[in-house]
Amino acid sequence: MPAILRVALGNVSRCARDYSVYLVTLAFAACLLYSFNASGDYLLAMPLTSPQLEVIHKARDVTGAFSVFVVLVFAVLVACAARFIVRRRSREFGTYALLGMRAPALAAILAAEGAIVGLVALAAGLALGLAASPAFGAVAAFVFGVPWRLAWSFSPAAALDACAWFAGIEGLAVMLSVVDVLRRPLVELLGRDRAPERLALAGRRGVTRAQAVLAVVLLAVVWGSCALQPGLFVLAILPMGWAAYVATSLVFRLVATGIPSGMRRSARYWEGLRAFTLRQVEGHVSTGCQALSCTCVLVACAVCMICAGLLFSVGQRAAGLADPGALSEASLAPIGYVGIFYGEAFLVAAAAVLALQQVSQAADGRRAYTTLAALGADAREARGAVRAQVGVAFALPAALAVAHDCFGLTLVRQLARGVPDEVFLAIAGCSVLGTLVLLALYYLLCVRECSRVLLSQDYNVV
Repeated sequence: MPAILRVALGNVSRCARDYSVYLVTLAFAACLLYSFNASGDYLLAMPLTSPQLEVIHKARDVTGAFSVFVVLVFAVLVACAARFIVRRRSREFGTYALLGMRAPALAAILAAEGAIVGLVALAAGLALGLAASPAFGAVAAFVFGVPWRLAWSFSPAAALDACAWFAGIEGLAVMLSVVDVLRRPLVELLGRDRAPERLALAGRRGVTRAQAVLAVVLLAVVWGSCALQPGLFVLAILPMGWAAYVATSLVFRLVATGIPSGMRRSARYWEGLRAFTLRQVEGHVSTGCQALSCTCVLVACAVCMICAGLLFSVGQRAAGLADPGALSEASLAPIGYVGIFYGEAFLVAAAAVLALQQVSQAADGRRAYTTLAALGADAREARGAVRAQVGVAFALPAALAVAHDCFGLTLVRQLARGVPDEVFLAIAGCSVLGTLVLLALYYLLCVRECSRVLLSQDYNVV
């Protein structure tokens, strides 16, 4: 066992760049899991009246019920991060097997690496949650309309809950990683990090039409429920969310197979590095569609949640429906806090999914850009190819997320009928615009990082 632990520690330190993305993702997940469960303690650290304390205790029941959904979101996020690590290091695992390492030893190394990174991420996440407790407390005070004061708080009960949920999520991710590695033949492990991905059931006209029909039907059900039957959508929010994810994935699959085939028949396909860029996108089409679909749905949900949270807090106070501090007004604050916190959590998850997808794609495409430089492509064209490649990953989910929000915000408007139209439009517009600005800033950061990974050796890009 000490030998396995030494190998695991050496692997984690040697693959620090890959594991840094994984570590940051897990740390954010642990931080938000803890902060969501500790939200009541942030409020109890402030000067509150008796009616406000009563509302806080009710809010704990609401946030406790919704914590399950936060866990599900981050379970998907951690699973995506684990898949990124396994794909990046598949050649290494294949080399271990080629040298005679048996399956139990390989599984033990994977489990030890996951435990090491998980413990470090959990400690970092809890420390970050403690350091950021004044900021989370400020959000809670703003939503509940209570005075705020600078105070740090730590909840042992919330920390234990976060540790339990985190251990379950990380344990499941490690188990899936072990199964994924052990079930693959040696040849596939050795070449998996360079093999282009292919969409299942792609290229058949009948299957493509069936996918298009299914996407239209699912979108009609989801969007129609938002606009015409909001009560049905709220009652079946999990099936509706899953239907939206499947429909979005089908749309991206159709785009991934339809646009390249259409462009190849055009003379513009051979202009500049368009053919090269399109081929780079196609090389990661399977995980790309999954990552873009997940990002799109998370961003759309984030906008609706943040907008709803602001409407049930700031919007209700602006409408003057009740006296300041009254229980009838404050009773909506738990919904507002859950909405804003969910929106923040979903935006973090969406950013992490995009980061993992882009870093993975950049690392896998380094050989192709080296070949491109050897063929004589100049630095300006190469940078343009990187911008286009990353731009696809941001433009597609952002565009479809706005389409989802056109109907999702209609549902939010019906739930907050008491808020004046001008207040709703201002809050909705700020929610959408702020999210798009955040995605644009994150796009610039991803372009810079991907350019550094892909072009630093051949074009001296820092």
